[in-house]
Amino acid sequence: MQPERRDTRSRRSILRGAGAVGGLIGATGLSSATPGRSPGPKQTELLVGINDEYARSSANGTERTAREAVPADATVVHSNEQLEYVAIEVPAELPSEAVEHVRDVLDSNDAIEYVEENATLQSLYTPNDPYYDSQHAPQQVNCEDAWAETLGDEDVTIAVVDQGVEYEHENLSGNVDDRIGEVFVGRGSDPGPLSRGDTHGTLVAGIAAGETGNGTGQAGISNCSLLAARALDEQGQGALSDIADAIQWAADEGVDVINLSLGSSSGLWTLENACEYATERGCLVVAAAGNSGGSVMYPAAYDDVLAVSALTSRDRLASFSNRGPEIDLAAPGQNLLSTTLNDGYDRISGTSAAAPVVAGVAGLVRSVYPGLSSSALREHLRETAVDVGLRSAAQGAGRVDAGNAVTTVPEGYDGPDERDGDTDEDEEDDEDDEETDTDGHLLSFVTEPEASFADYEFTATGPVEFTTAPGQTPSGGTIEGGTYAAEDYIEEDDETWHAGGVTGGGQGDAFSVEGAITSIEVGQPDVMWVELDGERLSPEEVIEETTGDDTDETDGGEEDESDETDETDEPQCGDETNTARVEGDLDGSGWWPDTARWQYTPQTENPCELTLTVDGPSGADVELYMTRDGRRPTQWDADESATATGDTQSLTTALESDDTVRILITATGGSGTYELEIVEQGY
Repeated sequence: MQPERRDTRSRRSILRGAGAVGGLIGATGLSSATPGRSPGPKQTELLVGINDEYARSSANGTERTAREAVPADATVVHSNEQLEYVAIEVPAELPSEAVEHVRDVLDSNDAIEYVEENATLQSLYTPNDPYYDSQHAPQQVNCEDAWAETLGDEDVTIAVVDQGVEYEHENLSGNVDDRIGEVFVGRGSDPGPLSRGDTHGTLVAGIAAGETGNGTGQAGISNCSLLAARALDEQGQGALSDIADAIQWAADEGVDVINLSLGSSSGLWTLENACEYATERGCLVVAAAGNSGGSVMYPAAYDDVLAVSALTSRDRLASFSNRGPEIDLAAPGQNLLSTTLNDGYDRISGTSAAAPVVAGVAGLVRSVYPGLSSSALREHLRETAVDVGLRSAAQGAGRVDAGNAVTTVPEGYDGPDERDGDTDEDEEDDEDDEETDTDGHLLSFVTEPEASFADYEFTATGPVEFTTAPGQTPSGGTIEGGTYAAEDYIEEDDETWHAGGVTGGGQGDAFSVEGAITSIEVGQPDVMWVELDGERLSPEEVIEETTGDDTDETDGGEEDESDETDETDEPQCGDETNTARVEGDLDGSGWWPDTARWQYTPQTENPCELTLTVDGPSGADVELYMTRDGRRPTQWDADESATATGDTQSLTTALESDDTVRILITATGGSGTYELEIVEQGY
């Protein structure tokens, strides 16, 4: 039975129409084992996915099929008929050889789609001291302009899959849906916090849906309805099965947005299936990128999930924020004021804080454009984002902008528009703003603390000025150009800028560069490194990033002319090449392989061949699998694979322009960093 609400107002008790979310499913599909299951990590469990043909054979096809397939030394302890998986428990004292036997038995069964560990996911929380007395996130994402149109519709619901939420908080209770929420871990049926240290869910909820305009506490991003799904324990940890069940439940409840301020370094099939399930039912799934400064974590890295990185109040990438090609949007994530236990308020930093900013903005947009699909909503948030001058791997499409997103009619939208007035002028202004944006970059040269004096120089095609970079040097000073007046210089010669200088002792120099950087020379590369827009890159990467690698059109002109007149010079595979590299971490030191997944779309005009090479982790046995038709590769279903013993694998395959390449990397027997190189050749 749901606990009594302290707020007696009638509120948010009716689900949105089925047509808006593609049809609602009444039953949750959860087994009766869920309420009695212990919270937190479940390290002795495996999750077994059942093939659709078997799972749909009867009302309990998933659990029935699993019980027939599971060997005697394992027990089915939980099932989810909607996501078509079961959890099986393997006795903790069972030797690794016996566990491997269980896996082999399941792998050989045609009814089994996959087997994976019931992994533990961690809330992405970076605590900070609450010494600030004002907010900056709503102002930074332009909420004032959005709030002039809507504070958020009570028929739009945001689900927070996290720790418990103090739903009777003075600044949350008015926005809490009458259904309040659901419990997936811990005791009882109350989705509130489990202990005094169980604050993460309440902090996340207050950012997305803390009450605005009520004269109390801080202002949340939206006044949309709030549902709590408690899936993490008091330590901020949660079993994969509990989180997947919570996502599925929220989707079946018809919510508009699901916020996931949690993550895993490994790709997990059950988690990906749950996110796909939610997306197919009209939910926008928003997830935090992670706080380790490395690659984007899962579920944010999945194709169906909107991945969010964290910015400082000055629109720089927060030092802790993960980054990578999967990033869709950036949002404020440092020192955000929000709700906490006992009607209190506290600061939170991390991509955990940035994700609910985006979730709240998504709620505002859906409030004004209720007929917008989840895919169109995601694209609209990207199209209306503001470029803050970071690389796409850091900001995605840019910093989310509530004002732009709410006051700009989505392209092709034919549903009800609740705003007054014409938007043509606004759209023209946006286009003018885009045309006047500059391509400026922040270029810094920084030294190790033990370095003496190190010199550098570079050239650029646009104006160069000394400037000060945000942050501190390794020695605690500022990164500021022009400090060595006798050595630091900027010269202009026929619209080419030459600059250079000397720095050392853990200090650095910084320049504002408007044009392309065409050359960089570093005198002592062992003690000096180069940063572009706050990100450490090699000189070659800086040149490539600023498009400074364009070849001189006058070079080789005669040779080009002769090539054009050579009738025997037919196009060759390899005339055009595109290379991409990504890095990540894998931990295959346990008894179960760790996995990573990537997706690649051809970039050349006429692709012909693709080579994939994975290197590392050192000492591990690495396997490489790929498909071309967009389906998810597994160890048992792939178009190409490389599975020889060792920590390096490579495969080459034919490639066509309409292919969608999906890649699976597995590692066993070792842990550490790996690099995946993708080389595409075209005619």
